[in-house]
Amino acid sequence: MDAAEYLDLLLKALLLAGVYAAMAVGMTVVYGVMKIVNLAHAGFLMLGAYFSFELFNRFHVNPVLGAVIALPVFFLFGMLVHWLLVRWLPKSDTPTLASLLLMFGFWLVLQNLAYARWGNDDQSIFTPLTLSAVHIGDTISIPKVNLVVFAAAVFCMVVLQIVFHRSWFGRSMRALIQNPYGAQIVGVDDQRTARLTFGLGTAFAGFAGALLGMLYSFSPDFGRPFLLRSFVIIVLGGLESVSGVALGAIVLAILETFSTVIPLPWYSHGWHTFYLPPSYQPVVPFVLLVVVLVIMPKGLAGLFNRKWKTA
Repeated sequence: MDAAEYLDLLLKALLLAGVYAAMAVGMTVVYGVMKIVNLAHAGFLMLGAYFSFELFNRFHVNPVLGAVIALPVFFLFGMLVHWLLVRWLPKSDTPTLASLLLMFGFWLVLQNLAYARWGNDDQSIFTPLTLSAVHIGDTISIPKVNLVVFAAAVFCMVVLQIVFHRSWFGRSMRALIQNPYGAQIVGVDDQRTARLTFGLGTAFAGFAGALLGMLYSFSPDFGRPFLLRSFVIIVLGGLESVSGVALGAIVLAILETFSTVIPLPWYSHGWHTFYLPPSYQPVVPFVLLVVVLVIMPKGLAGLFNRKWKTA
């Protein structure tokens, strides 16, 4: 491969990283404020894809607009789930078995409801953007749908950052992430903030699922591989670091994109060039998760903080 082809892959990886960041940020804020590993995140991603699919098929709503509509709809849905289920969980500074079982059980409920409603056939969202591309030179070709999805994801991430740093809700979230007991002492309503946070995390999961539905075919099991990717991203970026999500998404997207084209040494009766088969690409997040947990369990944010303190 020449330099232009590698540049093409790098651009596609960066575009994918924008969607990955929007996908994982919901898990980050929920864990940071409530210390819940939200396994139901996979179900919300799946429902987001089907939500956009139904709007497109029944009402001919543009899938990007459908993803934007998913934000308030899934925000209200998330607050309802919190009021019905999550608020009864015991408070803890660390994830509990009860929260894991509740979220896992709720994910299975959502998945089986989806099987009952849509069956197990793969669905896809095709628009005029799906098969069109922007060409740069002779070798670089970027699908227009990837550009549109990336722009939508980045715009919502920017809005989230503004809310996170400029609003009372964002200040309440940051206070609970940094010191939950101190935040309650100074008057932060932890229950209301937790309910809004869970709604926000669900909203971004539905939004990201709708965007991913424009890039991939989907079924009721759609969220499972992306749940693992979300875990890898938030662990890599730092479990409670919203800004670290972007860095973790970039690292994962680049590794996944280049994993099948970078030659690796392999010993089999002598050294040979080995390329990872595309079918083994899902192995990359598993390997990266293990490496990160062993070498830097606090993620890249913890690694950088440690270097700054020792500098």
